[in-house]
Order: sequence, then C-alpha cells, then structure tokens
Amino acid sequence: MAFIQTSDTLTTQFSSLSNLSAAAKVTTNSAPDDSIQPIKLPPLSIQRPLLMVGHGTRNPKGRQDLVDFASIYHQLDPSRPVIPCFLELTEPNIQVGVDQCVEQGYTDISVLPILLFAARHNKFDVTNELDRAKKRHPNLTFHYGRHFGITPAILDLWKARLALLDTPENNPNRITREETTLLFIGRGSSDPDANGDVYKLARMVWEGSGYHTVETCFIGITHPRLEEGFRRSHFYQPKRIIVLPYFMFTGVLMEKIGAIAAQQQRLTPQVEIVTLPEMGIHPLLLQVLRDREIETQLGQVAMNCEACKFRLAAKGDTDHGHHHGHHDHGHHHHPNQSSPDPYAQPEKYHQRIWQVP
Repeated sequence: MAFIQTSDTLTTQFSSLSNLSAAAKVTTNSAPDDSIQPIKLPPLSIQRPLLMVGHGTRNPKGRQDLVDFASIYHQLDPSRPVIPCFLELTEPNIQVGVDQCVEQGYTDISVLPILLFAARHNKFDVTNELDRAKKRHPNLTFHYGRHFGITPAILDLWKARLALLDTPENNPNRITREETTLLFIGRGSSDPDANGDVYKLARMVWEGSGYHTVETCFIGITHPRLEEGFRRSHFYQPKRIIVLPYFMFTGVLMEKIGAIAAQQQRLTPQVEIVTLPEMGIHPLLLQVLRDREIETQLGQVAMNCEACKFRLAAKGDTDHGHHHGHHDHGHHHHPNQSSPDPYAQPEKYHQRIWQVP
C-alpha cells in the first residue's frame, strides 16, 4: 500500500483569505511554526472571541491538530481571542472554553463547529452545550456559525491532492485515471441528511475527474462500511484504488482506515491501493474558517434544515431550534468506544436511522 505524504510534496500558494492582500506559501500538514509565513488579516468589524469547537479524539496528534489550527488562525488576526475546545473525548471541553471567554470580560461569543457536515453533533450536541453554558451565564449571547460543508475551496483542495497522484514519483506504474476507482470515505453519522451530503461531495469530486468511477462508504455508524466499499471497488477490476478519507485531522478512525487499507492490499496485491492522508492544516481550510466567522458577524448563517430528522422530531417547537430536551452526552453510539454498535447490522440500521436518540 502506498501512503502519499502530501506534507512533503504539496505546496499551495494562495493570495486571499477573505480580504487578505498578501500572498503566502503554506505546506500541507506541516508544523505550525512552518505552516504560515508572517501575514495578517484585517481585523473583523466586530471584536468578539471565536470559540472553535472540534469533535475531539483520544489520539494526541489529532487533538493537537485542532489546537494548532486555532493557533495559526489566531496569528492571522490576533485582534480577538481564538479559543479551541472539544465536544468529547478530550479537554478542554466547551464549558471550559466558554468560561475562558467570560473570564476575559466578553458577553458576545462567536462559535464555530470545526465539523465537515451538519449532523447530530452540529445540530444537537454543540447547541445543547451552549444552552448549558447560558444557564450558568445568562447574560451571554452566542452567534453560532455554520459547519464547513461543501465548498469550492475544499473541492479545490482534493483536486490538488489527486493531481499529485498523476505525477511519476507518485504513480511509477503510470496507471491511468480510467483504470482507477476512487473510494471516498466519510466518517459516518446517525443523521441521514449528513450522510447524503457525503455522497454529494464524493460525486462532485468525481465529476469531470476522469476516474473510472467513485464508490462511497463510511468508517462507522452508517452503511456501506469501508470493507464493503473495497468489495464494490474491486467489482470494476481496477488496476488502482485511491482511498480518499474525508477527514480534517487525524485520529483513531484515520488509523483504522489505514489498517483496513493495508489489509486489503495484502489480500489483493495485484491492485495498487493508494491512501491519501487527512486534509490537515491547509490554507484553503483557513479560508473557509474565515468565511464562516464572517457569516456569524453578518447574520448570514444558513443550514439545510428541511430534511433534518431533529427538526422533524421537534416540529412545532419554535423556541429552541434544533436543540431540544436533555441530552446526557453519553454518546453510546460513538464508533471510537467499545460499546456495541447499534447500527452494525444493516437491517436494524434501517429500522433506527430516522429515530432521534
């Protein structure tokens, strides 16, 4: 199995982060001190702290990636605090992050979920935590922003990554795109709306790419799982399978993807399996982050709520939006935990998926 380390090969030049006038070269996945040359963004019109909420992981490198991402973003515009925190699995948690803002005298706080799609965590869990914080600090006002979603910047990021695999050093056997299957892997969610977005993005990455086809699968919770994704990919008798894990940072699930891909390579040595890394700290993600923060200040946050199962379950309750009722935050369905997976069997999955836990 070939694992392409884009940190050594891909350098992206960008000329604007929102109103950025200076250009800088940023190396993908490099250390914070080397990632961003000393450039600055003009301060935003409203000087309020930004709380960056990551999912959380038990993997120390994955945790540090989010902390470094926040640090680099703050360096671009140090006019207000940028505070990283996590929903689960590691510290500091959201309550600690909110308290840090309060201790600095702020009552208005921008909150951005550092999440790729709008699933349960975005719609339900983070907002519940903000409700908890508001009970402790009634004078606070939260300006909750949008997840990263499907954006041209992220599409450009993956197109650049895939273009690297056409170079002789990364494709010594000169396998063409027509002889290649693209295997797009999402994290997996108990929210059908978010799972549908994974399929949409996979299709948009594939459209016009020249690859024979794209198969979409998930590493946990929903179906088809990664093993089934490989089975479907082999159906087309490709000479190469490119594994594209749609993750922002590393973690336990990225390690699991790597292990399964390595196992598949041993089982099918006649097919070259190339596994791309996670997106990492990338200038295009910083650009999206800036756009999302600006949206919170302009009141332009828009989310797809029509097909949200949390909205459907709470229909008629207009006072609290998506975050309804008490949530114990046990996350018994979390794929990183040792508890049984309630969605493991596809027939039971279909019986449960539209239920709100």
